[in-house]
Amino acid sequence: MCNLYRMTKGKDEVAKWFDAVEALGGANFGEEVYPGYPGLVAADGQLKQMTWGFPLVMKGKNGKPLKPKPVNNCRTDKLDSFFWRHSFEERRCLIPLTGWAEAQGVKGAMTRTWLSRPDADLFACAGVWRESEEFGLCYSMVMTDSAGSAAQEVHSRMPVLLRPEDYAGWVSGALDDARALCTPWTGELTISRTDQPWVKGKPIQKSLL
Repeated sequence: MCNLYRMTKGKDEVAKWFDAVEALGGANFGEEVYPGYPGLVAADGQLKQMTWGFPLVMKGKNGKPLKPKPVNNCRTDKLDSFFWRHSFEERRCLIPLTGWAEAQGVKGAMTRTWLSRPDADLFACAGVWRESEEFGLCYSMVMTDSAGSAAQEVHSRMPVLLRPEDYAGWVSGALDDARALCTPWTGELTISRTDQPWVKGKPIQKSLL
């Protein structure tokens, strides 16, 4: 599953790439995107800033709500569950990225392994979005089994990568057609193992429903 990704392109280039109208206002986002932090999303023909992760509100031992936890990954086999169903049916989006990372190594000393497409320095993965009381506009990345792809040597799951000709089918196509796009990437992937610490002082909140 993905708990960190890069988006190193400027918003003007991204808007042009996705043929989207900018609706960002005072956008503020980093090149590395973490759960609970803002990222760019193409939704409803507009490029918007949203928080990465749907809020999951749980109660503590005293019965009071705890701080919402961002659920930043959505498994394809859970798209019909209550937590995701309405967003999958009504609010699908494109998430622009230039690469994503997975943690590898022993616990306490994990490092970052980056995956990207060698044929495209900007690409998109499937996402769903909604408006929430806790985070405002928020989105989650749709994940699929990585079996059969180059990514399987790094992690058992990977983002649903989309080709440009499939963008419209994911965003506005019939549910069965959109679901059929949730397959492992069959094209080439570049895998870059690094000695970068996984955390680097940033809070990574691993969540997947």
